[in-house]
Amino acid sequence: MLGALIILAVTLVTGLVLYLTHKPDSVGVASQPDEERAGEECCGLHAVCEKTIGQIDAPAYFDDEELDRYAARDPETYTPDEVEEFREVLYTLLPQDVYAWGASLTLRNIALPTSLRDEWIMLCSK
Repeated sequence: MLGALIILAVTLVTGLVLYLTHKPDSVGVASQPDEERAGEECCGLHAVCEKTIGQIDAPAYFDDEELDRYAARDPETYTPDEVEEFREVLYTLLPQDVYAWGASLTLRNIALPTSLRDEWIMLCSK
């Protein structure tokens, strides 16, 4: 009986120390409960943000100035030819540059076509 009380006391003390020293997640969106994120529109980046946090320190340069004309446009209004422009750039990138390219588009206020978003996420996860 005394041994069980000692084990219980050690467990409680350990739990208390862990509780007091626990630091909450400072990641942002990834640490929010799903209920809080439910109303937010998906930007496509949070699906891989936990994997790639800190991967990009400074925006990289991509030779895709032709896409700048799509800044501040609704991705649902892109024509099939315009979507193909994005697809051509996406599939000519090096695998390690795919995430950075998507982040670069976001920083430049260029929305990735909705039909390409899943392809971009899939390529980011490789």
